Amino acid sequence: MLLLNNFNSFLAALAFYTCCPIPTNFQLDFTRIARWAPAIGLLIGGGLGLVDLGLDWLEMPILTRSGVVVVLWIWWTGGLHLDGAMDAADGLAVQDPDRRLTVMTDSVTGAFGAMVAVVIILLKTCALAEITPDRIWILPLVAGWSRWGQVLAISVYPYLKPTGKGAFHRQGIKLPQDILLGLVFLLAVTGCQIYLQPQEWLTIGLRSIASCGISALVGYYFHRKLGGHTGDTYGAVVEWTETFTLCLFTVPIPQMLGFILQPNLA
Repeated sequence: MLLLNNFNSFLAALAFYTCCPIPTNFQLDFTRIARWAPAIGLLIGGGLGLVDLGLDWLEMPILTRSGVVVVLWIWWTGGLHLDGAMDAADGLAVQDPDRRLTVMTDSVTGAFGAMVAVVIILLKTCALAEITPDRIWILPLVAGWSRWGQVLAISVYPYLKPTGKGAFHRQGIKLPQDILLGLVFLLAVTGCQIYLQPQEWLTIGLRSIASCGISALVGYYFHRKLGGHTGDTYGAVVEWTETFTLCLFTVPIPQMLGFILQPNLA
């Protein structure tokens, strides 16, 4: 019975966070779907990685390939998180803190929201085009860690509205197991990568630490600006964590670390 309940909960998360069609005969339980968000991210990223491999086999140029992957990224999620990032940007653009939540609930996209959408899509595409190796690993881990940051924000920070599209996430969260569940999924995938690429353990480990730190800091940023979170900022955490993480992964981290730690022989 417990296994069936968890399965129905996972399918509900898949239906909520993606455009994946779920048969209507399943009894979906949306009560605690936030705990599955990192696993859904791994699935989304894994699917994107397979598409990327197929396009690479067809010898599609890497920039075009990256653009296609980013478009699919938005499509498979129904633009759910990007919409939240746009609304959050419109709200934070308001100078009066008391009006920010009101602006964020407006369904009309403002100038700042539109600009943020362009910036996110542009940075993701450009950064992904600069990442040549390990894309099959990076895509799922980036999508997974960003959603772990979302779960962390839901768990740690107050929800700012008595009702709203993200209120049920906060009400259904359980600590610490829901945070740890996502970590188990992410560290398991990371461990598999290290097992298959033991010579790259430093790069993989540093990327995991950086991803974890970015996801936590982005959630904290929105908390500092608003005093808590809403459904829109949950989506913004996902989008900005994915964007910043991809940009950071274009930097040769081990080489940079070695340069910093290398003793001055001059």
